Amino acid sequence: MAVTSTRDYVGVPADVVSHYHGNQLVYVSWDHHLMFAAPFILCVSPDMLLADLVHGPIAQLVQADPDAARIDWPRVEWLKRGQPFRPDFSRSLAENDITHKDQLRFRTPGLNSLCGNGVS
Repeated sequence: MAVTSTRDYVGVPADVVSHYHGNQLVYVSWDHHLMFAAPFILCVSPDMLLADLVHGPIAQLVQADPDAARIDWPRVEWLKRGQPFRPDFSRSLAENDITHKDQLRFRTPGLNSLCGNGVS
């Protein structure tokens, strides 16, 4: 639909990184686990170690899933910006090039009890 404006329109995003007082938003989703309808949105420091993010907020958020206790975190397959990603858990989010509003997805082949048969 066309829009007519009586003056110049300047859109200013409300979720720029400068609004988060040194933190950033990171989206996290667990592929093939439909118990979670949308990615989790975490507001975290870019200086946070990736291991602390995974074993802290992410592990706590997914614990309701029946497969959560069986996640073998070192064998998890990761995607960042839709591409395969080999994270360094001993480094920070910034050092892993995880920036404001990035989405991390993880896959756990063989742990897909809520998706039905045939999904890996």
